[in-house]
Amino acid sequence: MRTLSDAFIPELPGYYKGKVRENYDLADGRRIIIATDRLSAFDIILTSIPFKGEILTQTARYWFEETADICPNHVLEYPDPNVVVGTRLDILPVEIVVRGYLAGTTSTSILTRYKRGEREMYGMRLPEGLRDNEKLAEPVITPTSKAADGGHDEPLSRAEILEQGLLTQAQWDTVSDYALKLFARGQARAAERGLILADTKYEFGTDKNGTIILADEIHTPDSSRYWIAASYQQALANGTRPDSFDKDFIRSWVAARCDPYKDPIPRIPDEIVEQASRIYAQAYEAITGKAFVPDLSGDTVLDRIRSNLARFFQRPGEALPGAR
Repeated sequence: MRTLSDAFIPELPGYYKGKVRENYDLADGRRIIIATDRLSAFDIILTSIPFKGEILTQTARYWFEETADICPNHVLEYPDPNVVVGTRLDILPVEIVVRGYLAGTTSTSILTRYKRGEREMYGMRLPEGLRDNEKLAEPVITPTSKAADGGHDEPLSRAEILEQGLLTQAQWDTVSDYALKLFARGQARAAERGLILADTKYEFGTDKNGTIILADEIHTPDSSRYWIAASYQQALANGTRPDSFDKDFIRSWVAARCDPYKDPIPRIPDEIVEQASRIYAQAYEAITGKAFVPDLSGDTVLDRIRSNLARFFQRPGEALPGAR
């Protein structure tokens, strides 16, 4: 009853469904973004994790407020624990991934490619002899394309981004500068709480004036890889994954049982889902220093969201903006 797998609200206009978030475009240029509890990995939806959407929204809220001095973000208000109302943007077609460690489980991660024998990737060359999860000499940007639902993100280099006209030189300079500064702030705050922010992704868009603005989410357990700092050195010595606060828990469980890009995904047991929910709550508390107290009002999560968004409902006779 407290898991939000879908968030379709017919009274809201301009509906668009993403992998994890449901979006509604208002006629005045605002966008309502509802974070569901769906968990996306390996370019598919694996399962739904109770309270995940609320935790992600509130974690991102913490970070948007912590980094507002670095770059502008899309946030206007939070009418519900799962919901942000933001400025509608034209999202740039490149996902900016910043990595501080040789880590990852997906096909675009530098660890996956390194273990295949690749050393040249993303327009850079990695040295020989690096160990799994080893810290890099300095954080690097490993951009990817933004695939449509069901598609695969593809690795890109700075040169390819410019040659293909995905971003202008000025846009690349701005997003790369923002991303490295955001990552540095995230790593510093995480370290204060006994965590390592190993890598993360950022999405940027432009407003009607062409200003580049941070969108989507920031430094959440879905968009980032967090490790428990006290576990890092022993894990590095053992060649194992450090204890983590992120969806690597589910990703690793799946990857240990199949090739998620080729094989059917096994059913994820209820106890694994419940453990993932606890991990998300623990992550929120570790990252923000605040206790996670879920909002249990309303008969269901969707009922509560509908009530909190009622003031945005389409008025009778009002023309609907075109849905995307």
